[in-house]
Amino acid sequence: MAGNYFEFHFTIDPVQPASEILIAELGYLGFESFVENEDGITAYIPEEEYEEDILTNVHILQSEDFTISYEQKEIERVNWNEEWEKNFTPILVDDHCSVRAPFHEKPDVDYDIVIEPKMSFGTGHHATTHMMIQHILKNEWQGKTVLDMGCGTGVLAILAAMKGAEKIDAIDIDNWCYLNTLENISRNDCEHINVEEGGAELLKDRKYDMILANINRNILLRDLPIYEKSLKTNGTLFLSGFYAGDLPAIQKACEAVGLDFVQNFERNDWIAAKFSR
Repeated sequence: MAGNYFEFHFTIDPVQPASEILIAELGYLGFESFVENEDGITAYIPEEEYEEDILTNVHILQSEDFTISYEQKEIERVNWNEEWEKNFTPILVDDHCSVRAPFHEKPDVDYDIVIEPKMSFGTGHHATTHMMIQHILKNEWQGKTVLDMGCGTGVLAILAAMKGAEKIDAIDIDNWCYLNTLENISRNDCEHINVEEGGAELLKDRKYDMILANINRNILLRDLPIYEKSLKTNGTLFLSGFYAGDLPAIQKACEAVGLDFVQNFERNDWIAAKFSR
């Protein structure tokens, strides 16, 4: 029988971008779920994954740029769906697109996306997902072939489908995200979206009009040549998952493979940029 959990409540000043960095570092250590609070985050790890010195190598805890303290306690195994329902609120992007749970009231918008994100990234609450939704809303997708790379919950692929994209591949290396995307495309009647588990190695010999990649700086820079080869003539690439300070490096790497910078959105020091061939 599975054991209990350890709960860590981190108080962070300033909260952003430290909370996002901390979540990323804790995820590598086996922490399974996170709740974002006004003053920081609460993180949970199964007792079978817990070790006394588990936070020793969490680099941001030693950073002089943030003040981070924490309290920990052992708790009984959590019902994650119940916790998620208590903390997940619907969002609205540019008054045209809503991202909500099945138990929320249906809003009067052009695009209503219903998801149950569970542990997958991509509810729309994070600045990067929000801005990628903005890019989709402001561009033409009718009849396009689309790749949603690092699809998370599948929310970007679903919106592209709602805007008329014809052939869509949604790919994520994480099994939980793969399964969650399958659930969410069915929930939104977007069964023509093809969902696959894996990384950029799956893109060999594939071509797309539009590529969406909301991942992180290092993976974007590593896989950028593969994305470029996967773009059709006059194709468009949307990138997010990096900070404003990283934009020059991303832009330089894109220009090196023949992609021109078009525009970017900025939200809470995060960037979502558009490039074209």
